[in-house]
Amino acid sequence: MGNENRTKEIQFYFHPFSPILEIQMLIFMAFLLMYVGSLIGNATIFLTVWAERSLHTPMYFFLANLAALEIFYSSTVAPLALVNLLTMGRIPISVTGCGTQMFFFVFLGSADCILLGIMAYDRFVAIRDPLRYNLIMRWQLCAQLAVGAPVLGFILALQLTVLIFHLPFCAHNRIPHFYCDVLPILRLACGDTRTPEAMIFIVSVIILTIPFSLISISYIFIVAAILKIRSAEGRRKAFSTCSSHLTVVLLQYGCCSLIYLRPSSSYNPEMGRVVSVVYTFVTPVLNPLIYSMRNQELKDALNKVMKRHLLQTQLGSRVAVALA
Repeated sequence: MGNENRTKEIQFYFHPFSPILEIQMLIFMAFLLMYVGSLIGNATIFLTVWAERSLHTPMYFFLANLAALEIFYSSTVAPLALVNLLTMGRIPISVTGCGTQMFFFVFLGSADCILLGIMAYDRFVAIRDPLRYNLIMRWQLCAQLAVGAPVLGFILALQLTVLIFHLPFCAHNRIPHFYCDVLPILRLACGDTRTPEAMIFIVSVIILTIPFSLISISYIFIVAAILKIRSAEGRRKAFSTCSSHLTVVLLQYGCCSLIYLRPSSSYNPEMGRVVSVVYTFVTPVLNPLIYSMRNQELKDALNKVMKRHLLQTQLGSRVAVALA
């Protein structure tokens, strides 16, 4: 009972990147630009897919879901990180607040990784069996897969967060990070951490190792199928759509694996903080750039939507002038 009361009273503080205010401000500006860029880019992809009927296909349905997930995922980390950069880590966060942030981070991050695996399966079916693609990837299955990713993420995140925050926390309350990540918080606990560590490994295998293995197997078959395509234009288009997804996969899974698929005893707080910047700030802003730059169909649809919106705006202005 005493440990529970002491844990509830603890407030955590985030360790600043640098004791020098000017460096903190530079990092703040970089993070702010990446966060705003990720919001604009992912919102643009989501709204373009929603507005353009030619993009109402399973591939773009999953891409729109990924864009929406990225908005919420980056918003779980970025606002609090930006505030603490401005205040040099002087703003505390309660145990409840920290647990809430960790839950949503693991929940949305897990759903993100699972969805990337689903997208690889979609590309595998499209290239391996194009004639039966619409029959296999029917909308009912797409909806079930899109819902299944966050549901599994929710279950894993809830179990992991409850296990970690049932541990007592002692006097040391400075987090060597810019958000409530799993391993930095676990290092602050003063109880037996073997069960949470085992759970972290299980969650990492489920959301990183298994999907990445399936993605790797899918891409072996995808490359073999692409090489059998006779037309150079067909091969170019297939490689273009798959290379965008593969780039995102390598960024996301590579950086996450560096942190979560290693023994917790070998965790390096400084390296963990730097690598975390990649999958919390860099990847969310790169995703829309990668998908839009390497996907001509998406670029054409975006141009059509913008031209249509511009024409509607001009027509509305002319009607307003005429009525006046």
